[in-house]
Amino acid sequence: MTLAVLTARTGPAIPDSDADRLAGDLTGALRAAGIPAVHRLTPGDGEAVRLRELARQARDAGVPLLICADNLVAHGSLLWTLATEPAGRSTVLVAADPAGELKEDRGRVIAAPPGGGTVRYLGAMCIAPAELPLLEKAADHPDVLAEMLADGFVPVATRVRLLHAEQVTTEAELAGARAAVAAVDEDAARLRLAVKEQDDFFTTYAVSSWSPLVTRAAARLRLTPTAVTGLSVLFAVAAALLFWQASRVAMVLGGVLLYLGFVLDCVDGQLARYTRKFDAFGGWLDTMADRAKEYAVYAGLAAGAERIGLPYAWPLAIAAIILQTARHMTDTWYGALHDEAAARPAPAASGGVGARLTAASVKAQSQRGSLIYWAKRIVVFPIGERWALIAVLAAFTDGRVTLAAVVGFGLLAAAYTLALRSLRALSMRVGVLHTVDTMRHRDDGPLVRSVLSRVGAGRPLPFAALFTVYAMAAVAATAAAGPGHRPWVLALVVIPVLVCGFPARVRHDGSLDWLVPAALRAAEYLTVAAVGLYGPVPPAVVFLLLFALAMRHYDLTARMEKGAPATGAGGAVLGWDGRVLLLVVAALLGYATSATALLAAAVLFTFTLTAVKDWKASR
Repeated sequence: MTLAVLTARTGPAIPDSDADRLAGDLTGALRAAGIPAVHRLTPGDGEAVRLRELARQARDAGVPLLICADNLVAHGSLLWTLATEPAGRSTVLVAADPAGELKEDRGRVIAAPPGGGTVRYLGAMCIAPAELPLLEKAADHPDVLAEMLADGFVPVATRVRLLHAEQVTTEAELAGARAAVAAVDEDAARLRLAVKEQDDFFTTYAVSSWSPLVTRAAARLRLTPTAVTGLSVLFAVAAALLFWQASRVAMVLGGVLLYLGFVLDCVDGQLARYTRKFDAFGGWLDTMADRAKEYAVYAGLAAGAERIGLPYAWPLAIAAIILQTARHMTDTWYGALHDEAAARPAPAASGGVGARLTAASVKAQSQRGSLIYWAKRIVVFPIGERWALIAVLAAFTDGRVTLAAVVGFGLLAAAYTLALRSLRALSMRVGVLHTVDTMRHRDDGPLVRSVLSRVGAGRPLPFAALFTVYAMAAVAATAAAGPGHRPWVLALVVIPVLVCGFPARVRHDGSLDWLVPAALRAAEYLTVAAVGLYGPVPPAVVFLLLFALAMRHYDLTARMEKGAPATGAGGAVLGWDGRVLLLVVAALLGYATSATALLAAAVLFTFTLTAVKDWKASR
């Protein structure tokens, strides 16, 4: 439940009768948004005292507080949107304005430097319980939002876009605003607003151009976003099975089903935004389903290529899952770093290449629809482009060619994003990994947590990079030497495993320490691949273990991104250190296949058990 308060902003130019009617309209809209308790402040109320009191009341109850100026004329959907932010984050209502006092940065609102405004505040915001102390502190200030922003408040931007909202001070403005609101088909606008404003090229033109029709149909059929997610999983699994069959007809049908499954994958999010039906695990489920579907398709393509006698398809699938998971880990932590930089910028912005790249990126984003804008969107090889590439190549070629293309374009995208983001991160001069449970997101096991981390020496990134290099060398050496040869190469992997545990308790606050989780994921997965080559372990079993580990690690990051409760997620299943040592020792003793299969089963079992328990607890 959310509390709401109407602050006194109507001036003497608006008659009391009109002001009361406007307040009544706002109260009705807030109640329609699911807020039963709406408090109206008047000029003689001692607004700062009452505001602080309501903030404390909401904080004690663990619920958000929605503040709305009583001179706001707006579509009720906008207040509904504020009250139902899916991840429970703070959000403010803004409109695009080059002369505004605020700036929107990656969907967040920050104070604008002189002449650098992009949006203006429209008098309504919803503050999450964790940030209500900032409101209590700023309640006496004439500009509450500005004071909160100065204290590190970084809310989500809820933009008006196709709807209408404005604060009025005269009867003429009030009449004009009401006419502007009445002129908009609110339901049609909400449906269009359910589509992401800035999406990828393929999604924008090949999916979002018609997916709102499916979204409206799903809403009329009373389907839930979770049900649509389930349908998209069925389509993707059916496509993977058709790819496994590997006949030309099956490959073409698989490509069509993959495309339709991606449309449904977009529709589930659009339906959630259109109906405002969010739950604690809805976003988490969508993220996990996306990754599981994509990796199931990789497996189907590899199995199909093997079925028709094409070699090297499984190694390509293994390379694809390692590369894509490591890339996603960098995406997650770079996004978190960027948000941290917006909330707590460095004392003095550094110049250099990173700052110039950031400025160039901002300029490109402002040129939406231009060639350079779409080129920058495509080169990072997002999910829409990946699924389009897979669907087209699978229909006209074979699984091996398709997987080779996924790996090739993935490597290009990884090199591009890693280089640019690293330079930008250096210019930001802030850290982010130390703001969370570092060892949890590193996925450290008992060995690191209880023994090695006591040393507390060194910087984390160089050790993680060393581990990755060792793992790559192990893969190359075992591939070149053949199964069962050069056991000393595999045994050397133990050294960086032990060394990487030393800085686990050290503050991961360096400008590039956000890369540590991705480096550890890549190193562990490459070690799994090296053990598979050395064993030799059937490639499908190696892929299964990588799939299980990927689901475990996505679980950690998805809960963080979507605001889902952590609870038992992330409990160490030996940890990356224990799993690597177990696999290496088992391989040297001749039990690589058994150890890989058992570890895959154990990781999948614990992941599934935790997910089901947490899902039930959230209902």
